[in-house]
Amino acid sequence: MNSHTAKRSDKKAAQAAKQSTSDIVLDNMTTAIVSLDGALKITAINTSAEQLLGISASKALGRRLAQLVSIPDSLFARLREAVELGQPVNDRHVTLQPIGFEPILVDCSVAPYIDANGAGALLIELNGLDRSLRIVRDEAITAQQESVKSLLRGLAHEIKNPLGGLRGAAQLLERQLDDKELTEYTSIIIHEADRLQTLIDRMLGPNSRPRRDDLNIHEVLEHVRKISLAGAGAGVSMTFDYDPSIPEFFSDRDRLIQVFLNIAGNALQAIGEEGDVVFKTRVASNFTIAGKLHPLVTEVTIRDNGPGISPDFLDQVFYPMVSGRPGGSGLGLSIAQSIMSQLGGLVECQSEPGNTEFTVYIPMELT
Repeated sequence: MNSHTAKRSDKKAAQAAKQSTSDIVLDNMTTAIVSLDGALKITAINTSAEQLLGISASKALGRRLAQLVSIPDSLFARLREAVELGQPVNDRHVTLQPIGFEPILVDCSVAPYIDANGAGALLIELNGLDRSLRIVRDEAITAQQESVKSLLRGLAHEIKNPLGGLRGAAQLLERQLDDKELTEYTSIIIHEADRLQTLIDRMLGPNSRPRRDDLNIHEVLEHVRKISLAGAGAGVSMTFDYDPSIPEFFSDRDRLIQVFLNIAGNALQAIGEEGDVVFKTRVASNFTIAGKLHPLVTEVTIRDNGPGISPDFLDQVFYPMVSGRPGGSGLGLSIAQSIMSQLGGLVECQSEPGNTEFTVYIPMELT
């Protein structure tokens, strides 16, 4: 190989490495990026844009943007001008509608550039406002959970000490009493002290470190679904909509089961003797939870068609000792949120009459 051929080979290798690095950078950006040529055909699309617009790169590349996304006429005209005049475009609160999906609200920034062929092209940056609002909401939920945990730890400390003294005094008194009728009263005191101790421990949630089980999320959900269905009314349907592409990953199997059982139990209580509960799984990439960006997250949604949760109560569903139904302890959802906080995840709730969804976000540490 002569020196000229070697230099050319090295140049091609450097270009390939540069292209590979660029692709990696684009795919790990949380911002949706779409590149268009002069005819407004898609030449590149990163993972965040695929998720935001609901289209895969294999289907998007080479197709006109307008074939895949309904764009306001005003923005379409400005994209044309950007190609022809080379002027950037910034548009806020733009409504786009990917074909076959719900409309999305975005901020749009368009930067003209010259492609490798010397032709005019556009680089479009889309910031989904729904995502921004969700991140703010999730941060509020996380802060709320931390405040509740701090309050509960302080409360538990103040209660446990006198409670232990009360129980000990009742035990000492019981040993001094010969009358069985009187010892019944001390037994009641001891029993109630133990019950309060158990209640406090449940409010605080698990106090051990999470395990790292190698688990299949669908095996876990089917286990929960069968247990829940066994106690459901005759008119209850429990179906599933699973994404079979989700790989196995590390998490705490027992704690996830407890989370899903608590949520499924709430769904069954909401629908009563007749209704539908659906277990659904999906994967999201570059997902932010409590300010931390996760490359991959499993979304598990448990949906019911019950009467829904009152808007006044929706912001309080994860508080302990707060229940929307008579006789409820109000601990199930609080414990579920506490467990997911320990696992680095989150539980969200959306509700309206006939459609209540609890979505559990689980960071995926691949096996």
